Amino acid sequence: MRRYDTPRMVEILVLYFSSGGSVRRMAEFIAEGVERVDGACARLRTVPPLKNPTSTEPTHVYCELADLESCAGLALGSPTHFGNMAAPLKALFDETVPLWFRGGLAGKPASVFTSASSMHGGHETTLVSMMLPLLHHGMLIVGTPYTQAELTTTRTGGTPYGPSHFATTVDDQPISDAERALCIAQGRRLADVAVRLGR
Repeated sequence: MRRYDTPRMVEILVLYFSSGGSVRRMAEFIAEGVERVDGACARLRTVPPLKNPTSTEPTHVYCELADLESCAGLALGSPTHFGNMAAPLKALFDETVPLWFRGGLAGKPASVFTSASSMHGGHETTLVSMMLPLLHHGMLIVGTPYTQAELTTTRTGGTPYGPSHFATTVDDQPISDAERALCIAQGRRLADVAVRLGR
């Protein structure tokens, strides 16, 4: 009897920290985009807050280094904190030195996404700051191309560096149709690159 090998699924790690819920919602839309690509699946993970890490039940499982090492691609999301990524995510990457020594992330595709309290509150600087540890790990940054129509028509969030969301200072602004479309498209694009690299 002849055996046929089934294609190996590539797993995209959607890793985020969310303080108000918007980044978590974006992560879920990105995961939806990943799941739309044949041969790809999404794994949602978060990180605990630095203060009172056990005070609330996480929506998703906390990330471990093994999640990073085993993934075929990474989507990294954070709220904008003074134009930079949130400290809980930075703390996780500060612990990835052993992974860096092994080259565990080198050559894997990655993208970034964020939510900010104002339209000009540091969307792009946050996204770029999140890219820096990924570049040090040798990851391949996957941006959002202007062939994605919503990038030129959005009146809310969205950048060529990755999806973004304008949340307001109390995080009560729903994710807009354009922001949602950009998140889903980014998940699809990242997964498609990972599938192609895995062939």
